[in-house]
Amino acid sequence: MPDPRFERFFTGKARDFLIRAIDLALEEDGPDLTSMAVFAPTDRLTASIVAKEEGIVAAGLPIAPLVIERMGQTTDCDITFFAADGDRIPDRMVVASLVGPAITLLKAERVILNFLCHLSGIATKTATAVAALAGSKTRLLDTRKTLPGLRYPEKYAVLCGGGVNHRIDLAEMLMFKDNHIDRAGGIPQAMAALRKAYHGRMETMPPVEIECRTLAEVAQAVAESPKRLMLDNMDRETMRQALALVPAGIETEVSGGVDLDALAGIGALGPDFVSVGRITHSAKSADFSLLLKETVAP
Repeated sequence: MPDPRFERFFTGKARDFLIRAIDLALEEDGPDLTSMAVFAPTDRLTASIVAKEEGIVAAGLPIAPLVIERMGQTTDCDITFFAADGDRIPDRMVVASLVGPAITLLKAERVILNFLCHLSGIATKTATAVAALAGSKTRLLDTRKTLPGLRYPEKYAVLCGGGVNHRIDLAEMLMFKDNHIDRAGGIPQAMAALRKAYHGRMETMPPVEIECRTLAEVAQAVAESPKRLMLDNMDRETMRQALALVPAGIETEVSGGVDLDALAGIGALGPDFVSVGRITHSAKSADFSLLLKETVAP
């Protein structure tokens, strides 16, 4: 049965990027000449995907049938899942079983595991960060600090770990960062330039976030009524004062070198969001193996 969350996320553009990533991974490996030399086309294997550490949050299991599909072997392979994306799983648990042509499974093995290990590692690190914010209203955001070509899968993994996605690309939310503000001459001038660019079609303008480095910039940003205000690289006391300046109706986000050990303290201050790049760019891969054995014909 398809995973509903996976199917909801990977539609349209997101699915296109995922398929392109799978196709590229299969192309990178090229033909499996050794397997083709040793196994006959009729030989079949049973493959078990096994977790090799406990406490892993699974992410990316539904990619396995997509890999098989892109190899043109859907009708020849049977896949059974024993866990779903987002589950916590114990050490040595078999999370999925695949039965199919030996040559197909041997070529698919590394592609499937590369996705599963990488994405599950992100989901696991995200879950740890989300747990640190427990009891607060603050939600964990990811960033665009993702591997080229894998942004959609990595952001999906963040969702599996209980996090929230920030903008997927530069057009989904318009963000004024320090270089934009400095070039424009200040926050009011930057917003004026943006409104001029959207003159006559303001209804099509994406939501705006303004990055603030000082309390003075916070006051200027509040006057522009953006959707969200980012407190960038502020110390704890400055952050507390800045949050007090932001009225209800404007979201707040803490960002900039946030260490996982600092999350509980940040959550206690009450921002709406905290964004953490290291949940994607510094996540350790989860440990899975794919164990193969020959399928004996009845």
